Amino acid sequence: MAAQELKAGTWKIDASHSTVGFSVRHMMVSKVRGRFDKFDATLTVPEDATQSSVEATIDASSINTDNADRDNHIRSADFFHVENNPEFSFRSTGLAADGEDFVLKGDLTIKGNTHPVDLKLEFNGSTVDPYGLDRSGFSATTTISRKEFGVDIEMPMDGGGVVVGDKISITIDAEFTRQA
Repeated sequence: MAAQELKAGTWKIDASHSTVGFSVRHMMVSKVRGRFDKFDATLTVPEDATQSSVEATIDASSINTDNADRDNHIRSADFFHVENNPEFSFRSTGLAADGEDFVLKGDLTIKGNTHPVDLKLEFNGSTVDPYGLDRSGFSATTTISRKEFGVDIEMPMDGGGVVVGDKISITIDAEFTRQA
């Protein structure tokens, strides 16, 4: 991330051009995909862009798997218990080069449980849009254990295995605009 590619300043996520998605194994044979529709993030870029930091929140109630019954169940005490845990948060703790990409290290909090996570981060570049705004894009992926974060419902299947897998793959595509 060269300083000329990512200008110093405070950057806000453009939620209408960003996605926070996930997938999880279902019934041991397929994957269910979903996303969160409400989230916020601020990227702080100093003169040395490799020292950048990010803080983000996700509205847990905004889960969307395109199935209202499933989404309501995930919002319940069985899974997220959004009444008591309305948001997830992420705060970066470091950034390291990884070939042409980066590893963004940080603390992720879900249901009051905080654990370190490493996100494989790709810087997609910067541009100036037709309205004169500086824009930058990033893609990030990681895998977490839902049980480590207190989402520990067990739903065993009669023939073995579980209804919902433990490993959650997270994929983020984020577009930020630099604030004046």
